[in-house]
Amino acid sequence: MNALSADNVAFTVTRTFDAPRALVWKAWTEIEHLVQWWGPKGFKMNKAKLDLRSGGLFHYGLEMPDGAIMWGKFVFREVLPPERLVFVVSFSDEQGGTTRHFMSADWPLEVLNTVTFTESNGKTTMALRADPINANDTERQTFLDGHKSMQGGFKGTFDQLEEYLASAL
Repeated sequence: MNALSADNVAFTVTRTFDAPRALVWKAWTEIEHLVQWWGPKGFKMNKAKLDLRSGGLFHYGLEMPDGAIMWGKFVFREVLPPERLVFVVSFSDEQGGTTRHFMSADWPLEVLNTVTFTESNGKTTMALRADPINANDTERQTFLDGHKSMQGGFKGTFDQLEEYLASAL
């Protein structure tokens, strides 16, 4: 078996929010909410469009602290309200084409994300799993080596979601 199989390269993060699942789902799936919190801390979403359906697209531009724009996109594979979102994440250009990571030529071109939402006692647990797809061994290793950085990035992103849920919804 390949030492870099999907099971040992997958990135996972789980976070519980003090909000009902319906509100967390809205924050993830309605453009007016998503633009308020998605992205690394210190980045500002300046352009976004969302077509929330299987085969649909979330395409966005994030302004980095230095003023440069980083483009990204989700291509939805499954939208199961309010339980699950499955989408392929990739870096993008302004027109929505798929591009390589602007800082790493060995980053996987596409990463399959599965996000599940469960509710208990008015709180929502969100679990995200990210798996490189169509990646070679070098790309899988780069993804695995990036887990620590991804933990920090997602912590900042989900801190923003937590703040947004507490104040805006």
